[in-house]
Amino acid sequence: MPPPFKRHVFVCTNRRPDGHPKGCCATKGAEEVRAAFKEELDKRGLKGGMRANAAGCLDTCAFGVSVVVYPEGTWYGGVKVEDVSEIVDQHLVNGRPVERLLMPFSRKEKAEG
Repeated sequence: MPPPFKRHVFVCTNRRPDGHPKGCCATKGAEEVRAAFKEELDKRGLKGGMRANAAGCLDTCAFGVSVVVYPEGTWYGGVKVEDVSEIVDQHLVNGRPVERLLMPFSRKEKAEG
């Protein structure tokens, strides 16, 4: 049976207490990024085949708003609302990760794989 979604986007929306040394994605605009993904997928008629969800802590807060795309397991960091359209165009639709936003460990895995 095929997976229910061609691509599944998870956006960390975890919130830690103010002043926590690790920070959190929620204070860096995560809810707005998640909403932008949902809006962009809907606008392009991709809902149903692709989905964007809020995620709990992905333990990568040091990289800013964290986003992971499955089934590839591609990790993005420092994602802003203005990056969403590019990720949808380049990665979700055309299958090419947005290199400038890849987390360092995701770059390494992609280079090896």
